[in-house]
Amino acid sequence: MKELKLFINGEYVSAKTGNTFENRSPVDNHLVAMVHEAGKDDVDHAVQAARAALSGPWATMTQAVRVKLLNKVAERINERFDEFLEAECLDTGKPRSMAAHIDIPRGAENFKAFSETLVNHPTETFQLNTPDGKDAVNMGHRSPKGVIAVISPWNLPLLLMTWKVGPALACGNTVVVKPSEETPTTTTLLGEVMNECGVPPGVFNVIHGFGPNSAGAYLTEHKGIDAITFTGETRTGEIIMQAAAVGLRNISLECGGKNPGIVFAEADIEKAVEGTMRSAFVNCGQVCLGTERVYVQRPIFNQFLARMKEEVGKLRLGRPEDEKANFGPLVSLEHRDKVLSYYQLAEAEGATVEIGGSVPNMGEEMNAGAWIEPTIWTGLSEDARVVKEEIFGPCCHIQPFDSEAEVIALANDTDYGLAAAIWTENNSQAIRVAQAIEAGIVWVNSWFLRDLRTPFGGAKQSGIGREGGVHSLEFYTELKNICLKL
Repeated sequence: MKELKLFINGEYVSAKTGNTFENRSPVDNHLVAMVHEAGKDDVDHAVQAARAALSGPWATMTQAVRVKLLNKVAERINERFDEFLEAECLDTGKPRSMAAHIDIPRGAENFKAFSETLVNHPTETFQLNTPDGKDAVNMGHRSPKGVIAVISPWNLPLLLMTWKVGPALACGNTVVVKPSEETPTTTTLLGEVMNECGVPPGVFNVIHGFGPNSAGAYLTEHKGIDAITFTGETRTGEIIMQAAAVGLRNISLECGGKNPGIVFAEADIEKAVEGTMRSAFVNCGQVCLGTERVYVQRPIFNQFLARMKEEVGKLRLGRPEDEKANFGPLVSLEHRDKVLSYYQLAEAEGATVEIGGSVPNMGEEMNAGAWIEPTIWTGLSEDARVVKEEIFGPCCHIQPFDSEAEVIALANDTDYGLAAAIWTENNSQAIRVAQAIEAGIVWVNSWFLRDLRTPFGGAKQSGIGREGGVHSLEFYTELKNICLKL
């Protein structure tokens, strides 16, 4: 049986607790590996290794050498592409075609993109007139923040982990990573790559486990952690924020969303259908930026709904290796139970199930997996729980609207503010509405189109802080002013 151990100070080690937990495939529930669960002593070992590395060879490397090293990490991930692809698909069950196009190449690119962006960003310099007429020069200086706790999610395991680890290491920090207990494999495999590329021991560390009374809580509460970056649900983000308050550690939180899609009568309806299909159903709806609320202007509502149902009917469920499959299972049986409870709630709240709404029959080999049907509802009121609460599954509610002012109010009537998508060929309308939407990122006639140099993060209960490009500098470095009297 395959074991996934902890990766601490450049070595794979067994957990001192002696505890392990199962990693099962969401495709058919077969046992993939046994994972070592870190306890307090293991977490302390990882944090101490990371802190020691701050004053070792990593600290004396020039920025140029660090950039070269991280570029080598990106290249090595691509050289071992098939191994990372297999690991990602085993953990998530997602189609290989998707993981090969997004998860692995983007996960590798994060090391290169962030290291090169950050190295080329200047700090400030000001000349100050002093009372004695001899002046002073004030120079901005950035230094690493220290040991960063990285808590990454299960929906895009490699991509969203390296989105944090890439800039953290580029800025000279060291990291202790806790991947989701559902998807531990690619993060563990990355330890091998770090060693192969010559990253010093202790710079990159991996611990496994759960949240409360396990590795997650022990990591966020550890006094040796200087900052915490987290992607996941809002409730967990609140708990992490409370832990970070002790010692006033900095946090970056990217949390939940109940993202709206707005389709105006002026939209190119085929573009809007294609984009909304992706935003609602790609990765089985397990994307924080995905669309769960769709508002369509009344003149094109029936046409849009009919086209969406037609396209959902074409989705092909199957194993990752099935070349014709474009729709996988949910990440776990536990998550399937949660999503299915919302499917049942939608009917109880009076929804019309336009398509889907149940568990598919996948045959004897796969019925034990976490499969669920892609689903569209109509007919719910705006105060229905299914319309208000994040589901994180392959489903959306589609509702008509009449005016621009009405749909802005509907889109903003949520506790969340992560993302939105607007579909219209009227540019003035697009800008007006985009500016009025309360969200961290608004797409117009597109979705999931990202320039890694731009700020990323959420408003309201969708998070705190911004990462991406030079904005990552604000979180991953400590900025000081050096005042030199002339």
